[in-house]
Amino acid sequence: MSLLSVRDLTVKFAMREQTVTALNGISFDLAKGERLGIVGESGAGKSITGFALMNLLSRPGFIDHGQIMFEGEDVVTMNDRQLRGIRGNRMAMIFQDPMVTLNPVLTIGQQMIETLMAHRKLSREEARQIAIVKLREVYIPSPEERLEQYPHELSGGMRQRIIIAIALLLDPQMIIADEPTTALDVTIQADIMELLLELCQSNQVGLILITHDLGVVSQMTERTLVMYAGRIIESGRTREIINDPQHPYTQGLINALPQQTLPGQRLKQIPGNMPPLTNIPPGCPFNPRCEYATDVCRSRIPEISHFGEVEVACHEVQRLQSNDARREVKA
Repeated sequence: MSLLSVRDLTVKFAMREQTVTALNGISFDLAKGERLGIVGESGAGKSITGFALMNLLSRPGFIDHGQIMFEGEDVVTMNDRQLRGIRGNRMAMIFQDPMVTLNPVLTIGQQMIETLMAHRKLSREEARQIAIVKLREVYIPSPEERLEQYPHELSGGMRQRIIIAIALLLDPQMIIADEPTTALDVTIQADIMELLLELCQSNQVGLILITHDLGVVSQMTERTLVMYAGRIIESGRTREIINDPQHPYTQGLINALPQQTLPGQRLKQIPGNMPPLTNIPPGCPFNPRCEYATDVCRSRIPEISHFGEVEVACHEVQRLQSNDARREVKA
């Protein structure tokens, strides 16, 4: 049985003028200890997916239909008491900005100790000792001293390490990391990602990494979902997707990486922008930006097709593969 099984998950937002669809029938699985990447531009639905998995959506957002089965239990149908038992305890989330996550008027120790005591029958001293152990696990020096400090007294990298320590406090089976290094410089980003990878591997924790950075995904994850306008448009093993992307959008994301351009040349980019939720084009949502789009692409939503170990939603991918094969034969 999968640790997490998502089926036909649809999330909508009830606006004044209309109800818009933010996630449109997405389905995927996560095995115990597996590392899964979710990539796409801003507005693709990545963060909404993370919030929906924890059932953290608040009005006007709501789960319209679908299942989120976590260890055989449907998160969608859980009441508040059941959700409190699962959030932080069995599944945890690391958010983009640690200064938003951490309470600025409480010390690090207060926040960690109260989290432990809310979920476990522990004395304050027992909770404090566990907090110290977790801070050591994320390589924070002098953890006893850090417990007495406030978030503003720590560096950005230190705060993010503490967020990871808090996420691991209750030994969850799954962590959702939503752009966990956005506000950090490049060297600190690498350290945080290496730490997260090490902790997930050593503790057999399932990881869902939400990011726009395909370079990070290639180093961190085993499987990848590529999202566009609230849909999964390509999924499969990360190595397959990075080395041989099938969907034109995935190809555009990879071509836009700085390492794909020679020094002194302009960076490649996908023309246009992600469509707003209020104005998703008919047919394939990517068709206005796709150089291969045909009349079918503009009128009919593509079904998921299997190409080797990769699943892709594109009308033209079979024709494009045939053209590539013919070019290889001629060569």
